[in-house]
Amino acid sequence: MTTTLATRVAALCEAGRLAGPGPFAETVLGHLDVVLPEGPSTVAIADGLSLAYAHPAVTRVGPIGTSGQDAALRVSGTLPRVPYGATSTVLVLTEGPRGPVLFPVDPARATAVPGTNLAGEPRDTLQLHDYAVAADDVRPLTPAELAEAGLRAALARSALIAGAAERCVELTARHTTTRVQFGRPLSHFQAVKQEEARLIEESALVRAAVDAAARELSPVGVAAAKAQASASVAEIARIAHQLHGAIGFTELSELRFATTRLWSWRDEDGDESHWTALLGRAALAADDVWALLAV
Repeated sequence: MTTTLATRVAALCEAGRLAGPGPFAETVLGHLDVVLPEGPSTVAIADGLSLAYAHPAVTRVGPIGTSGQDAALRVSGTLPRVPYGATSTVLVLTEGPRGPVLFPVDPARATAVPGTNLAGEPRDTLQLHDYAVAADDVRPLTPAELAEAGLRAALARSALIAGAAERCVELTARHTTTRVQFGRPLSHFQAVKQEEARLIEESALVRAAVDAAARELSPVGVAAAKAQASASVAEIARIAHQLHGAIGFTELSELRFATTRLWSWRDEDGDESHWTALLGRAALAADDVWALLAV
């Protein structure tokens, strides 16, 4: 599992570097090894939904699940800002009246309100009004599986941030070595060298944290990765844009495709405040803080 996880994380880093469109974080890393439906799919880890079982539970095997105590569901509520939610099958993970469950939602049977993040990536809100889910499509989850899905989502987003950060380094180095001011390249100025070094350092911090978390999916490792990734976004984007000057803010600038994603992904799947709070609670509860940090 470790090798597979690391390979998928590396693929997501590359997807973030290339700024490719699509729900990569929701599908590439995988969620609980479910068999995905044909066609595009995405994931929503939701709360606040109203779920009611329409029939007594029976043992079934569904197309996206495994044997278990499944029952038909009636679902009402809102799935906010789902990546590519209006054009993909949405795999919803949430707490049900009998415990956590996973089930698919067809956006064609919901009320979809289109939306985007700062980078223009679709973040659609789906309204469910007494939405019927067949018993075959309901998969019961354990609390541990639901928690794991949240960790996978945060790690996937961290990997995308790591890739976009590396793209900022590449573009900035290219710009400062080719842009000439006062008779010499920008990269020959000491102040520029210092800022570039800080940019490389922040990007390396993010990638190191992500690679460490990819070795083993653990709450502390993922929390450290997402906290570092989100916290580094501001400095990475600031330095990259500063060294590009006004050029980096233009509509078709390559840098803009990276930094607008960084600003958007920073808050998705938990920002740095959320994950540093988790780290703090883990440290307070640990008998050996050093062993916790050295995992």
